[in-house]
Order: sequence, then structure tokens, then C-alpha cells
Amino acid sequence: MRKVALIVAGGKGKRMNTSIPKQFLLLNNLPVVMHILKKFSHFEKTILVLPQSQFNYWEELCNTHNFTQPHTLVEGGKTRFHSVRNGLKKIDKNTIIAIHDGVRPLVSKALINNLMIEIKNGLGIIPVAPVKDSIREIEGKNSTHINRSNLHKVQTPQCFLTANIQKAYTQEFSDSFTDDASVFESNGGKIKTILGEEKNLKITTEEDLLVAELFNQ
Repeated sequence: MRKVALIVAGGKGKRMNTSIPKQFLLLNNLPVVMHILKKFSHFEKTILVLPQSQFNYWEELCNTHNFTQPHTLVEGGKTRFHSVRNGLKKIDKNTIIAIHDGVRPLVSKALINNLMIEIKNGLGIIPVAPVKDSIREIEGKNSTHINRSNLHKVQTPQCFLTANIQKAYTQEFSDSFTDDASVFESNGGKIKTILGEEKNLKITTEEDLLVAELFNQ
């Protein structure tokens, strides 16, 4: 089956203390989202979902960095859920899709390929990493220790048969949807996990960007 990457990049950069959206910040002299697109260069099709207001700026960045890798721009929605739904409308059903956060530039091609290989029998495949810190649940003034042995951080890309995830995204939006796997499960889908990568971090703060620069040297 043909492989399609759907990159969802709708960040505003508020927690980065910058007016530049997170996906456009420079990581070793190249915008974050360009690093991501390059990781999926071996896919037959790549879709980048951005707010329509960022289209012109993205075109300027492509010209500045001489970025010519083929990709399709799609207008985002009011939430990540709606942005993914918009992107899915541009994809043929008979494909395999990897849906990836637009601020996880350090994902390896090895992990991407391992995820795609594992797509069988209509399961959704997602990468996870064990929680290493101690965890406490806080309610009001009380807190309770939580056993972390079975807890894992969820990463992207999250991979599916396109027809299956397209069907899941016909549901109405719910605040309980935190990622594509939760949307898929809500529609009766089953999820399989594989071990992700510690370096596959999501850049949301200035500190994250500094760590990413160290990993990317």
C-alpha cells in the first residue's frame, strides 16, 4: 500500500515566549517542521496542515531555505481534531497513514518504518515511552502516589489504515480526544503499542528546543 504522512502543525508559540509559531522556529538553522517533512521524504505523499493565515509565511520560509520537497498544504481547523479531519479528506482510502505532530522533529526513520511494518488486521499502531518520574494524582489539597510501572507517554506518528481512521474521524468532536488513538478507540478500533524513542520529544517550551538542538547535533 502507498504510504501517506499527515503532519499537523497548528502551534502558536505562546509557551515559547515568541510570536513565531513553534513549528517554524529554527532547529540547527532549519525550521522545525522542515526537519519533520524530511523524515517522511520516502513516503509517496506528504500533507502539511497549517492555519490558512500561515500559508504565505510558510511559502517565504520554503524560498528562504530552498526547501523543494513535494508536499500538499491543507488548511487547519479550530482544534487538532478538526485539522486532522481536514487532512484526511485529501487522502485516498487505500493507503497507510502516519499522523505526526508538527513539533516532533527528532523522530527517526527507523521508528517510522517499524510502525508502518506493524500495521496489520486493522489495528492502530502507536509509539510509547515508559514514564520514568514518580507520579502523583492531585485533587484539591490531597495527593496520591500512582504506580508508574504500567504508565507510558504517548508519542507520534500514530499509524492506521487510512479508511479506518477516516471512519473514526466522522465522529463528533469530544474533549476526551487527546490524540488520534483516542479517536480511533472511541469508534471501536484497537490499538497496539511499540516502544518509541526518548529523543522523540514534543517541542513546547524553550527548554525543549535546547534539548532538541543537543540531540540533533
